[in-house]
Amino acid sequence: MRYITAVRNLLGVVAIGLLLVESGSIAKPARKAETVALAFASTAKERIDFETQLKPVFKSKCMPCHFSGGQMYDRLPFDKPETIRKLGVRLFTRIKEKNDRHLIEDFLNQSP
Repeated sequence: MRYITAVRNLLGVVAIGLLLVESGSIAKPARKAETVALAFASTAKERIDFETQLKPVFKSKCMPCHFSGGQMYDRLPFDKPETIRKLGVRLFTRIKEKNDRHLIEDFLNQSP
């Protein structure tokens, strides 16, 4: 998660720099620097994998009720990404850890 925060901060700095360049407030940087910044920005957001990144969070917080054999499994199976997308941020009533919330938010914001 530190990596994602660092990337977001860097992207903010790059965006401000580009705005300053476009407004004429500072001299234009070399073309190579712009290319590197754009390439970095396009790869910054990694896809969140449900099986390897999210499922372990739900297993640690929501087991046994929302997993096979649990009393809530038939209504809300947390081993299926569709359920997580359907519930969205309502999951945060039980998921309190900041890093887990960011991971879930990133998963919800990516296309299925």
